[in-house]
Amino acid sequence: MRHGGRILVEQLARLGVERVFSVPGESFLAVLDGLHDSAIANVVCRHEGGAAMMAEAQGKLTGRPGVAFVTRGPGATNASAGVHVARQDSTPMVLFVGQIARGDRDREAFQEVDYRAMFAPLAKWVAEIDDAARIPEYVGRAFEVAMSGRPGPVVLALPEDVLSGLAEARDLAPAPERLAPDLSAPAARIMERLSRAERPLVVVGGPHWSTAAAADLARFAETQGLPVGVGFRRQDYMDNRHPNYAGDLNVGVNPKLAERVRAADALLVIGSRLGDIETQGYTLIDPAGHDKALIHVHADADEIGRVWRPELATVARAPAMLSALVDLAPCGADWAGWTAAARADYDSWLSPKETPGAVKLERIIGWLSDNLEEDAILTNGAGNYAGWLHRYFRFKGFRTQLAPTSGSMGYGFPAAISAALAHPDRTVVCLAGDGCFQMTLNEMSTVAQHGAAPIVIVVNNGRYGTIRMHQERHYPGRVSGTALANPDFAALAEAYGGHGEVVERDADFAPAFERARRSGRVAVIELRVDPAALSTGQTLT
Repeated sequence: MRHGGRILVEQLARLGVERVFSVPGESFLAVLDGLHDSAIANVVCRHEGGAAMMAEAQGKLTGRPGVAFVTRGPGATNASAGVHVARQDSTPMVLFVGQIARGDRDREAFQEVDYRAMFAPLAKWVAEIDDAARIPEYVGRAFEVAMSGRPGPVVLALPEDVLSGLAEARDLAPAPERLAPDLSAPAARIMERLSRAERPLVVVGGPHWSTAAAADLARFAETQGLPVGVGFRRQDYMDNRHPNYAGDLNVGVNPKLAERVRAADALLVIGSRLGDIETQGYTLIDPAGHDKALIHVHADADEIGRVWRPELATVARAPAMLSALVDLAPCGADWAGWTAAARADYDSWLSPKETPGAVKLERIIGWLSDNLEEDAILTNGAGNYAGWLHRYFRFKGFRTQLAPTSGSMGYGFPAAISAALAHPDRTVVCLAGDGCFQMTLNEMSTVAQHGAAPIVIVVNNGRYGTIRMHQERHYPGRVSGTALANPDFAALAEAYGGHGEVVERDADFAPAFERARRSGRVAVIELRVDPAALSTGQTLT
């Protein structure tokens, strides 16, 4: 006989979970008791949103569900921000939420919420466990659902009396051996159709990727002579130095790459949903009809035909399809000029466009791109500051980028903590705006407690820069609701036992970064930038 909390923790251990993220609550005390004697590390966070984002980042890093525990009511609502990131980013994640005792349901008891209704549009599956003996069944299913098809978040509610009650429960059986289908025939058919195109473009993104898949993509593109564009914040899926790499389809997209999507007569889309951002608000391709040969490879059958009507489609994970495509002989088509032009457009886009002020982000990011180790992990949240990172940093290896395709502010710092805990031997750099960082900087206490040492570069322009940019476009001269009163970020880092510096000139950045790295502690480098620099291509001057 074991109490429900112990049963649950032991199933997580059987599933290979090494770390969970939590904000403790009385609703899941039995789980905390189960973790007491477990080898699973419990990273105690300061806000449920931060805990959920750390779990989501863990899911991105490993391809296995990141796990978070939060309490009922306010804890669950706070955590929903991270659930939304996991949903839009197709990241496997399991959120466990404490719940009121079963006997008090439907009385609007203290912090009672109907989680099936609350999380229905955000999660792949939401359930409440009513029987401690069935905890292994629910946990096993949660992990399978989180990883199947298009991965995403699962939410399991845990009534406190179920967790504290004793039960006999059979532990999870080992995961099934999955037999991979033979994709050689679909791969050959895809290349036969692609070979008839004059201006083909490969677009990659989505879940399930690996170092091997990234290597296969590069070899496939090189063998067939194809240009490759990557989806929004999926820049680490291909070494950006590869001659077939054509750039990323992001918010501030290279106009020449956007035009290349319009001009392409065939698109091979592997893993990506080809969403709003990649298509610039569905303007580069019209969902109602287009003149392109669209070939769509996706792991979830429900995604194929959901927005786009492809000419060819197959249900397969991106790595499996690339493994088949890379074995094909060259198709014989001559796309050398088209591909070389795509690469030239990308190289031209890398040329820095000068922005106002003594601290120029284009130079800072250029220095980082040239000097960081190839396996350094870079994280960011949302804001115009990220545009400089996306434009000027060249990602060299798989899983060196953690960023929310959902556009969630505050994500970069929790993600950096998660990455630094998972990979203490690698440099982890978080780029954050002053508004973005302040949404989750309370996790400075978490990072100090658990001994991680990411380096945070805070771009301080004293405003919500993205919204100010839109104001200038739509309501010029009428500034409203975008100014920020900021702390001394460097002093704040020191208050948490970290290393802090302020940089007000480009020349001071490199030595400041090296001092931060040598400190061995969490570090914050505050860049005081000119507020006139709104984006990589727009200024107030």
